Amino acid sequence: MFVRKKNNKSGLISIQIIDKSSGKYKVLKTIGSSKEPLAIEKLAEQGQEWIDNYLGILEFDFDNIETTEQFIGNIEQITIAGTELLLGRIFDEIGFNKIEEKLFRELVLSRIIYPVSKLKTTDLLAKYQDITLKVQNIYRYLDKLYTSQKEQIQQISYSHTLKVLNENISIVFYDVTTLYFEIDQEDEIRKRGFSKDGKHQNPQIILGLLVSLGGYPLAYEIFEGNKFEGHTMLPIIDRFKEKYNLEKLVIVADSGLLSNDNIQELKKKRYEFILGARIKNERQEIKTQILALEFSDKESKIIKKDDLRLIVSYSAKRAKKDKFNRERGLKRLKAQIKSGKLTKSNINNRGYNKYLIFDGNVKISLDEQKVEDDGKWDGLKGYLTNTELSKEEIMENYANLWKIEEAFRISKHDLKIRPIFHRLQKRIEAHITISFVAYKIYKELERQLKEKKASLSPEKAIDIAKTIYCVKIKVPNSDKTISKTLWLNDEQKYLAKLFNL
Repeated sequence: MFVRKKNNKSGLISIQIIDKSSGKYKVLKTIGSSKEPLAIEKLAEQGQEWIDNYLGILEFDFDNIETTEQFIGNIEQITIAGTELLLGRIFDEIGFNKIEEKLFRELVLSRIIYPVSKLKTTDLLAKYQDITLKVQNIYRYLDKLYTSQKEQIQQISYSHTLKVLNENISIVFYDVTTLYFEIDQEDEIRKRGFSKDGKHQNPQIILGLLVSLGGYPLAYEIFEGNKFEGHTMLPIIDRFKEKYNLEKLVIVADSGLLSNDNIQELKKKRYEFILGARIKNERQEIKTQILALEFSDKESKIIKKDDLRLIVSYSAKRAKKDKFNRERGLKRLKAQIKSGKLTKSNINNRGYNKYLIFDGNVKISLDEQKVEDDGKWDGLKGYLTNTELSKEEIMENYANLWKIEEAFRISKHDLKIRPIFHRLQKRIEAHITISFVAYKIYKELERQLKEKKASLSPEKAIDIAKTIYCVKIKVPNSDKTISKTLWLNDEQKYLAKLFNL
């Protein structure tokens, strides 16, 4: 490749870039034309500079078969670039780049992009990112992450969430889920217990998660699979409050975590709380008061319960749903009774009851009075609190509890936190830490998309990023290579513009 000065009939001298790599002279580019000697020399210098920074292989005439074949023949590598450009940027903005190990970054982003086993992750990183990893190195790093980086990672996440929430974290939401393992034998952490996935025969762990307003993850812990979920809440909250020196904390949790012991402990430690109330299980005096109340749609009322307030609300929409669900179940039950197919296994097949034998004729019928009594509770929902917040504020805060359910859904389904292919507790915790960080990045992407008023969901943005490629090309007749990110369609260009990629 060289610069040629071509004399034209007009008297002008054209400065051209000539390529002879195919054996024939080919004009790759005309820099310009002039009659003035100084201008001609300037154009020649520009031509040489263009050659030195040659990007012309991406500007070939693809209508020419020979040129196209040359282009394809000089491609050395194609990798996915969009995920690092988008998610890597958010990773850095949150502050996770303070963890110096490159492997941490690769594992976190992979959990969002390729939520698979560590062994499969190494294959996909090599295939799509040109990153070579040995699975043994990953396992060794997980040990280091658990031992010396877990606390720093949670601190980074907390600091960023505090900034996003204008330096105010006073309301937190707590819930648990279960993660089962496809193994037979229990150990010190993986034990059989009540499974939210219906996998009661599998050993499991309990994952407790604390999130802020907006659903940003704050802290987590894992517990033995047979532990009562109500006993998981206070250890996490106590450590969280102490770690960040928080004076006031309002805890919001659903009725599954409601127990007299929990309530007494919360009051003893001077926590404020909003808990879902099991109003059907209240003592008779309270139930009588509730059923004596008259409600219009979306109305709420307060009942004094010892030193607490029990807020009871009514929703016509909820009442309609409660009635529909009950009638659907009764319809199925009546059909079974009529057909004679309602057996002992349909009545109760739990624990040792499976060994029971029904002797003689057993007449099965519906208790219509219980059906009628149950209908009196349609549309009613209760909230137990010791705060001074208004009824409206209490119900509004409790309504935000769905954010933690969303967190579990995303972690289980989008990030595929399980199956977990680890046996040691420290590696199980390190795996969950990786998923915790991946979820934090997901939530920050969601926040930024909303802030930019984008027409994309986080899932869609990630899917688009996975289609943005980088091409590495060898420059003909040179030792140089160039890399070019390809923005091929309107979706990719829209994402690039949104995040200034």
